[in-house]
Amino acid sequence: MSYANYVMPEARRAPRWSLTMAWWALFSAMFWIYVAVASANAVGTVNTIIGMVLTIASYGIINLVLSRYAARTGLTVELLSRTLFGIVGSALASLIFAATAIYYAVFEGSIIAVAFQKFFGGEITMWYAIVVIYALPLVAGGVQNWLDRLNGWLLPLYFAGLVAVVVAATAIRGVPVSFPEGVADGPVPGWLTSYLIYMGVWIMMMYTFDYARMARKKDEKFHGRITFGWVFYAFTFGVNGLVGIYIMSAWGLAGTETGVVDAFISSLGIFGVLVIFISQTRINTANYYLASSNLDAFATRVFRLALPRWVWVIVAGAIAYLLMLTNVLSYLLKALAWQGVFVTAWVAIALVYIALNRKNVNEVPEIRRERLTAFSPGTVAWLLASGTGIFLTEQTAVPVLAQLAPLITVALAAGSYVVAYRLKKPPAMDISAAVHVDEEQLA
Repeated sequence: MSYANYVMPEARRAPRWSLTMAWWALFSAMFWIYVAVASANAVGTVNTIIGMVLTIASYGIINLVLSRYAARTGLTVELLSRTLFGIVGSALASLIFAATAIYYAVFEGSIIAVAFQKFFGGEITMWYAIVVIYALPLVAGGVQNWLDRLNGWLLPLYFAGLVAVVVAATAIRGVPVSFPEGVADGPVPGWLTSYLIYMGVWIMMMYTFDYARMARKKDEKFHGRITFGWVFYAFTFGVNGLVGIYIMSAWGLAGTETGVVDAFISSLGIFGVLVIFISQTRINTANYYLASSNLDAFATRVFRLALPRWVWVIVAGAIAYLLMLTNVLSYLLKALAWQGVFVTAWVAIALVYIALNRKNVNEVPEIRRERLTAFSPGTVAWLLASGTGIFLTEQTAVPVLAQLAPLITVALAAGSYVVAYRLKKPPAMDISAAVHVDEEQLA
């Protein structure tokens, strides 16, 4: 039985290192290299490093809280969102989560397809199809079956690839004599701009929640610091980012998606293609797993379609391939920016809910459909904060507000949810009863 749509019982939780290896697939995304290089080009290397350090600290704290709560309750993002936003609101959360995971799968899949085409030739559409098709069987079995072992085998190879690309770039091009200095500070300091850039990927908090629910309760301290906490982000943002800035500076390449591919292939040749292949195989196992599980949750709740998760793996792959056939980068970053607003608001509201219920250790949010409403006051708080964030992001009259939109969204979401919570406290249920809730009570 799959527990993608249910509370995860303790007996089905993953061993410590099994879950760690599965989660650390996200460490190897080329997107982290791209983000660091883009930030350095915009605000300079020093400002980017400062923003990176602050990001590692804040991600570490937030995911410590979220991972421990998910491990204690066994809830998914969709199940927690039922209490926060009602039945309809939780369906929207699942849809946004699934769409974001698919968009990241498109980005990462496009990277490896471009690498294959640059090195081997052929039509890009053929490589798009290949990179989607080979990834899907790897995900169909789920985290507990063999994603942990696959990513455990590939992790040392990715580490070796990062070391090799730095050594090779230095041997071929020499130590870079200059690093990106960025442009003059805009409406806000450069280090804050860099921090705000990294806020655009708060989707990692949702990723954390759906993975951390598979953690054994006795391992929550380890996972809170190592697996999902500051150690993970020190490697994910810090190591990847510094490697990216170094090799792009060594080769003097533009900070684009294809520029990252060029740097690896120019440094390592066929081995560069292999490193990219390893990195994309690892990261897209996570992207497709979370996309499929949340498509499953959305379809089950909205359309009452109780289909096996492997069906949704195929659906996610098909959607990703169709998106790859379009001019994806022309709208991908815009779509991610809008979805990022919804995600940051969700994270702020989830943290407030956890804080307000921190003493209720024997209770979990109510998840049974008949005891919940379609909407809740929390829905208003979420939509108000998200709508305001999107408006501020898109307006051009006051540039400083556009840049500060993520922080304003978080503050507005947190404050408005406190009011919503006081107006109508969400229902709760005994933690021991949650694992016995069946599909009839959830659907």
